[in-house]
Amino acid sequence: MRPVNLLPESQRRRTPAGDGKSAYVVLGVLAVLLAMTGLYVVTANQATTRSSEAAVASAEADRLEARAASLDAFGDFAQIKETRVASVRQLATERFDWERLMRELARVLPADGWLQAAEASTTGQLDEAAETATGGPSATLSGCLPRQPDVADLMLRLRRLHRVEDVTLSESALEDEQAVPSVDSCGRYYRFEIGVVFASAAPPEAPDGQRRVPAALGGGS
Repeated sequence: MRPVNLLPESQRRRTPAGDGKSAYVVLGVLAVLLAMTGLYVVTANQATTRSSEAAVASAEADRLEARAASLDAFGDFAQIKETRVASVRQLATERFDWERLMRELARVLPADGWLQAAEASTTGQLDEAAETATGGPSATLSGCLPRQPDVADLMLRLRRLHRVEDVTLSESALEDEQAVPSVDSCGRYYRFEIGVVFASAAPPEAPDGQRRVPAALGGGS
């Protein structure tokens, strides 16, 4: 026979509808959802922070770029100034004082002689016959002197001039022993042609402390 429970409904023992496992499943699902929510919040916060940092870095980069652009003009000015100063310094170094050379020649030329021609160049590109072509300033002097020793003395004097590096003799000979010397012809005087080579850059007045340039030649005392 089928048992019959005679107790009233209100006094009967309650039994769970399920086996209890579904509750654990629900709790597990809730825990996973909670973890995912927390992970999402952390990730979202990190993304927001990095986005803010990127915006700050971009703004700083723009500021620095604008400042660098504003300083370009000063950089260009400094470069232009440096270039101009270097150019002026180079010109001053390469400048040759031809007026001083003429004054010195007037001092060292013997009283009985004279110059017929004087050719000079700051690049050394003179007449091929002069044989004094160099990379620096040079000059070719031609004129008349009474005696051969006068030519040798003139060469020694020329070697003592300011900035002179070398003196060479291209010619020293009589033109005509019977002719009278004149401005255009040496006649019975010796016609000389001397090449003078100067230093590319002006040296001190007394390079070695001994060979001082006389005051009469434009040097120190």
